[in-house]
Amino acid sequence: MLGLSSGVSRCTKRLSLIFTVDVLRGRVAPSRCKQVIETYVIPLSQPKQSAMCSTMFILYETPAGYAIFKLLDDNKFKEIDNLYLEFETPEKASKIVKLKHFEKFADTTEALSAATAAVEGKLSKSLKKALKKLVVDDVQNQLLVADAKLGNAIKDKLSLQCVANTSVQELMRCIRTQSESLLSGLPKKEMTAMSLGLAHSLSRYKLKFSPDKIDTMIVQAQCLLDDLDKELNNYMMRVREWYGWHFPELGKILTDNVAYVKTIKLVGMRENMTDTDLSDILMDELEQRVKEAAEISMGTEISEEDITNIQSLCDEIISINEYRSHLADYLKARMMAMAPNLTVLVGETVGARLIAHSGSLVNLAKQPASTLQILGSEKALFRALKTKKDTPKYGLIYHASMVGAASVKNKGRISRSLAAKASLATRVDAFGDDVTMQLGIDHRAKLELRLRMLEEGNSKRLSGVKAKAKLQKFHAVSEVKTFKVATDSTLPSTSSKKLKAEDEAANAPSPKKKKVQQQDEEEETAVVEQPEMGEGSTQKKKKKKKNKGEGEQSTEAADESMMEESTVVEAPASGKKNKKSKAKKAAEAEDGE
Repeated sequence: MLGLSSGVSRCTKRLSLIFTVDVLRGRVAPSRCKQVIETYVIPLSQPKQSAMCSTMFILYETPAGYAIFKLLDDNKFKEIDNLYLEFETPEKASKIVKLKHFEKFADTTEALSAATAAVEGKLSKSLKKALKKLVVDDVQNQLLVADAKLGNAIKDKLSLQCVANTSVQELMRCIRTQSESLLSGLPKKEMTAMSLGLAHSLSRYKLKFSPDKIDTMIVQAQCLLDDLDKELNNYMMRVREWYGWHFPELGKILTDNVAYVKTIKLVGMRENMTDTDLSDILMDELEQRVKEAAEISMGTEISEEDITNIQSLCDEIISINEYRSHLADYLKARMMAMAPNLTVLVGETVGARLIAHSGSLVNLAKQPASTLQILGSEKALFRALKTKKDTPKYGLIYHASMVGAASVKNKGRISRSLAAKASLATRVDAFGDDVTMQLGIDHRAKLELRLRMLEEGNSKRLSGVKAKAKLQKFHAVSEVKTFKVATDSTLPSTSSKKLKAEDEAANAPSPKKKKVQQQDEEEETAVVEQPEMGEGSTQKKKKKKKNKGEGEQSTEAADESMMEESTVVEAPASGKKNKKSKAKKAAEAEDGE
């Protein structure tokens, strides 16, 4: 339209100029020029009213019904930065939008159905009925909605163009500030009552049908199971200590808590032990030992009132234990229905603890495998990071049967592999459709094979690529080579034999060192010849030392010249001292004889 109007204006100016020139030249009469302009040019300059005009409507949702407003000024919708200034007063707001239609809900049930449909992005019956009035064949209207999903549903059902962007959100906020004045004929008390009733109904609906709330039962059951275990332990300690004053030997014979409690409940006083049949509770061997211990027990005597209170506590323990077993079966059934793959891998107890620790199954599925591995050991992790020590290798996953079956050195490896597979299984359980436990069974078989290979000492990856069983030592060979000065000579090159002879001469011991070695050998032979007690054994020892010294001398490398001189100077003095000390010892031995 803008291009057409500008073209018409240019055409009008050009025609008026042409007719002006013709009139001045006398070619056309002024009356004829005026008639042509009024007939052809002026109608073109005035744009016709288009049959396909577009109007913007606004869909505003309230607890009492759907309100449809008409946007009076389209230019205000394009300038959203200062749009709130136009809604400061009801008078200004009425100049921007105007209420066209209000579809009121009949009751709270209809309001709840409409609200749930809007949450799920679906088109309700009441909204469809209200929007049908806007759909006209020859009029192309636009509907401004706050939710893009709802806009797509309206577009698919009614072929109505919907707009949902930041400008619409800002316009909705401005309408909400002046909703009381714009929605005329709707009392404030009625709107408040409908808001409260719809809020309560929608909260109950979400709590009842939300798929994220199903695992809440697993979390509560696992927490209750842990509490029952603590209470049972406290009660059993109390019973053993209480009844131990009367029959202390029974606690050492019966280590099973349930059998211990049932025995006390059935027998009572230890004097009744010989006359009571315990075959339903204990084995024949244990029954015989208990009856023998009752006859020679060192416990004190108690009254009938004491044994009655002890038996009442035993009744409580038995009932709690029965409820605990029932709760464990319930938890196992819920875990198999909720997370079958995770249950197959780590067990229902560990899986329920992981879900309870993370809050829900979806939150657990969002965790990486490294976090799942140490989940439950947060204190140890932060303490290790603070003290700069080794971080923990496992948390709650340590109680899994597969980690418990591994040896100490392989627990870290198998826990890492188990955490990786459990992370995949959790994601399948949380986000998969038609979930079965086949994935968990396959992963468990691979982990058992991995554990078997680790225990046997063979390192094998799950993908089937074998690694080397033992690490071979790598001997690094230095690439640095020394430069021989003899090769840099311009004189005729000497033969290789001469070069080898020079190297051997350089490595050979000096003549001074040879003289010192000969003197030491002579001194040792002189000491051996002296008569002493146990002459045969001492001679053998001296000869061994001599042979050992000769072997060491043959393997020694050439030392520097300074070290050789120092050994030459110090060797004779040390040899003389050794000779004098040995001569004194020989003289003392002769005097003793």
